[in-house]
Amino acid sequence: MWRSGSNSDVTCIACGAEIPRSDAREYDKEGDRWGERDRDFEFLCKPCYQDCCHQPRRGLEDDLVRAGAGHANQEEFLAAYHEVITGDDAGRGREQERE
Repeated sequence: MWRSGSNSDVTCIACGAEIPRSDAREYDKEGDRWGERDRDFEFLCKPCYQDCCHQPRRGLEDDLVRAGAGHANQEEFLAAYHEVITGDDAGRGREQERE
């Protein structure tokens, strides 16, 4: 949904840069930006958006949450993420779906 005031500044969730909304790209962790009304989006600056992988990501958000994304330091997160995607049958199934 387009909202008035869309020229305000937003923060890139990847690098933290403050950029005008008009220079940002919407990021929707659900992957379906038109599927729900009154949704709040997060934003990426154009360079971070271009660096993103635009492949299907079924199950990725759940895996990131289970691995402590945003709450653990990088070393802890990477170890936990590796365990999430290789440590149980459900993780291995999602990993194979992404290939």
